[in-house]
Amino acid sequence: MGIYKVKKCETALREQLCRWIERIGNLDILVGIPAFNNEDTIGHVVSVAGEGLAKYFPDLKSGILISDGGSLDDTREKAYEAKIPDGIERRVSIYRGVPGKGTSFRAIFETAKILDAKVCVVVDADLRSINSDWIKRLVQPILDDKVDFLAPYYLRNRYDGTITNNIVYPMTRALYGIKIRQPIGGDFGFSTKLAKFYAEQDVWETDVARFGIDIWMTTLALNEGFRVGQVYLGAKIHDYKDPATDLGAMFQHVISTLFYLMGKYENKWKKICGSIDPPIFYYKKEKLNIETSSVNLKKLHDEFFEGFKHFEPMYREILDWENFRQLKRIVRRSKEKNHVDFPPSLWAKILYDFAFIYQTWSRNRRRLVDIITPLYFGRTASYCEEIKNADFEEVEKVVENQAEVFEELKPYLIKKFELWEE
Repeated sequence: MGIYKVKKCETALREQLCRWIERIGNLDILVGIPAFNNEDTIGHVVSVAGEGLAKYFPDLKSGILISDGGSLDDTREKAYEAKIPDGIERRVSIYRGVPGKGTSFRAIFETAKILDAKVCVVVDADLRSINSDWIKRLVQPILDDKVDFLAPYYLRNRYDGTITNNIVYPMTRALYGIKIRQPIGGDFGFSTKLAKFYAEQDVWETDVARFGIDIWMTTLALNEGFRVGQVYLGAKIHDYKDPATDLGAMFQHVISTLFYLMGKYENKWKKICGSIDPPIFYYKKEKLNIETSSVNLKKLHDEFFEGFKHFEPMYREILDWENFRQLKRIVRRSKEKNHVDFPPSLWAKILYDFAFIYQTWSRNRRRLVDIITPLYFGRTASYCEEIKNADFEEVEKVVENQAEVFEELKPYLIKKFELWEE
């Protein structure tokens, strides 16, 4: 595979978890919570999950699995101490295998498979805005056999989700023709058929075992014949990560997985033109007050300028000549104005250049993703400056306009593949 492998582990389940599974026998609903050093929030998430299961599904057999990555704080203790209604099964377990969110999910999928759960739901451990309705909304459409895969639809802090807004959403939409707004949102619902399918895949030695898991799950659901939908969850408030400083490993794993899957499903996305809306459940138009966090624009600028200077010879080699010429001009003008103006049209073409090169690259592909990173900082700086005074609807308009540009420029990407194959 084109993404990195590590030592093989046959299962993510430890012996004590296996004994818990054997004791229970089966479940109707499994809520999985991947966790690592979340002592401040995990108790709230566990309690709310239990409350939602008891409130909305009292006649079904339900359980909560906290799949922990070996937390060094009191995450596991807080998860056990959290109050949940009687009758809800609970287990906290350290998973086996590659450290990462994906392996945590693997343990959840394997558990759902063995317990033959009708519905499997996963929610992030750092959520502050989760309420019991989330559990109902993530479970009910799957329980009613309307979809196999539910992705979240949120209202978010305007600076939250920059990888989603500027890379993963527009590329996933353009490639596969479905407008899944939050392909890496973190909170999902799965049918038993899909959970079993995920558990049986041989990807747990790759970047999928880390932060590549969300885009992998979404892309497979879109391409392997499963019914997909979105569910409105209101505001997402969680532990905010500044795009200038906190997203290094996540960026690597997500982009590597995204590009790898492009190659895997090339014969499918080449035939798709335009995009459609998937069904969305429980949607209502509302205005919510979400505190806006700050973003370190100076850090974004510096990373963009210094990265371009360092990697300029590589950009000259990788990018289409006109794209390189425009990029160089943007860097020069941005330095003069101390303001980055990086248009979506150029950004889309540059990402398509890298996505194509990734498929043909015979050198270190992780290094190739490193080379994209300064350009991502530049586009993010431009995006953050554009939306700094925008409300939610205005931010969405910016994101949607950019996604439309990616769709319009898809023939540019297809032509690169066709010329290579001649």
